[in-house]
Amino acid sequence: MNSLFILLFAVVVLACGYLVYGRWLAKTWGVDPKADTPAVVHNDGEDYVPSSRLTVFAHQFSSIAGAGPVQGPILAAVFGWVPVLLWLLIGGVFFGAVQDFGALYASVKNDGKSIGMVIEKYIGRKGRQFFTLFCWLFSCLVIAAFTSMTSSTFNGYVTGSDGAVTKNFNGAAAATISILFVVCAIVFGLIEKAAGSRMKEWHRFVLAIALIVFMFAAGMKMPAYLTAHQWNLVIMVYLFIAAVMPMWILMQPRDYMTTFMLLGMILGGVLGVIVGHPTMKLNAFNGFVLTTSTGAKSYMFPTLFVTIACGAVSGFHSLVSSGTSSKTISNEKDMLPVGYGAMVTETLLGVVSLIVVGAVAVNGTVPADMTPFQIFSAGVAGFLEKFGIPTSVANVFMTMCISALALSTLDSVGRIGRLSFQELFSGDEEKMPAWRKLLTNRYVATTVTLVLGYVLCLGGYQNIWALFGAANQMLAALVLIGIAVFLKATNRKGWMLYAPMATMLAVTFTAIVLNVINNVKAYMVGTAVFLVNGMQLIMAVFLIVLGLVVAVTCIKTLVETGRRPAERKYPDSNKEAA
Repeated sequence: MNSLFILLFAVVVLACGYLVYGRWLAKTWGVDPKADTPAVVHNDGEDYVPSSRLTVFAHQFSSIAGAGPVQGPILAAVFGWVPVLLWLLIGGVFFGAVQDFGALYASVKNDGKSIGMVIEKYIGRKGRQFFTLFCWLFSCLVIAAFTSMTSSTFNGYVTGSDGAVTKNFNGAAAATISILFVVCAIVFGLIEKAAGSRMKEWHRFVLAIALIVFMFAAGMKMPAYLTAHQWNLVIMVYLFIAAVMPMWILMQPRDYMTTFMLLGMILGGVLGVIVGHPTMKLNAFNGFVLTTSTGAKSYMFPTLFVTIACGAVSGFHSLVSSGTSSKTISNEKDMLPVGYGAMVTETLLGVVSLIVVGAVAVNGTVPADMTPFQIFSAGVAGFLEKFGIPTSVANVFMTMCISALALSTLDSVGRIGRLSFQELFSGDEEKMPAWRKLLTNRYVATTVTLVLGYVLCLGGYQNIWALFGAANQMLAALVLIGIAVFLKATNRKGWMLYAPMATMLAVTFTAIVLNVINNVKAYMVGTAVFLVNGMQLIMAVFLIVLGLVVAVTCIKTLVETGRRPAERKYPDSNKEAA
């Protein structure tokens, strides 16, 4: 089939979803452009920072559009392009965008508090504690998976099948560009802070493009050759710094610049499809049950739905919406383009990824000798070549973009993990014992979070992805239930969340139980490795227990809530949790 028709169909569906369903949600829930937002009321120059619509969109989009919308659709394409496309579009419009928008809306309407704190207000402290613990463990999984993927991309040395080690210029150059990216982002933030209101939007745009061109040119000339393990350590140091710094000095300018790269990457892929309109060589449907190379069975349910997280529905997005973006919204009318709009844009990236793998498919299925990143980079580089861009330059550009995707997600989740850990032990500062004050210290909380993430990443992202996907979707289900409780308790309509949350609960509990069974089997046959199977088994059991407790607590409250409850006050949190 001609991929151009698939692309046009997807664009029409996503545009209609935003313009019709998204606007209907905003009207139904009661978005108020005249209301003061938490960013305006609590402006502290660090976490609460009133920002322009484009700045908040840039942060939201670059944070949620990690490697997931590239990796997920390509991995799931073994089932055929039709089920992948259907899940991307249905999930993106009716599941993911609704969750992202809903989480942002609930947080803004509750003083910029995280979803965990919103759950405490409307469900109770016990529900919040278990939910926050689930979020923290999930954040550690995200840190592990994306750190491993990024370090593998940056790896300056590749070992061939014959054991020979060769230098990897693409990865090394992308690594240098990423380092320069951090420096340029700080420079951007300082200039923006100094200029204040004198800096117009077009000034910011020109400065961002100039810095991107500079770091790309410099990175091509100065590749940084380090091993993947060395990059793991470098990334952890970067995450520590990013998690404790004020948002305006690094995260916001970095996300702003990253967004232009990502939109450029999507635009390049879209234009490549329009000009080249490659034929989909991928089979439309390969069956509900597949046999893997090891002889194991792979079932479309639940595998497809947890493999494609970002691009369809991702619980992590709610942590970004309520953890950081809600604290920078300057007007409630910006919530629709930021919450719903960023998600459907990410879905479009997932569709482009599907078209790319469809164009390079071999014998109707995904190439077995290439990683998803290699498939995507090579495919889009081939599209860009039609515009006269040399393949070598296009490959480095694509590698840089993928690295930017992963790093933007990492610095956001590092901060979210830190905040989640602090929330676990927060309370009245005057009554808190010394050990709780220590654990709510931002530096201690960041260190504990990154240490667990680092240990998990040693097992490799290939072994983490399945559990990450299942946990991600379970988080989405729990967030949808929490939002539904908030909407019902405040006399707002929330029935549109019931089908998505029931579907995701069924998918995720099935997937995590299967993960436990597979890891137990590995121990029974003597092939288990603790850093892989052992850590996954421990995490999976924790996630199942926590998920059940939170789901039962929230559903019980949802059923029992018939009127708006008495407003519970948020617990006082110490200044370190800001």
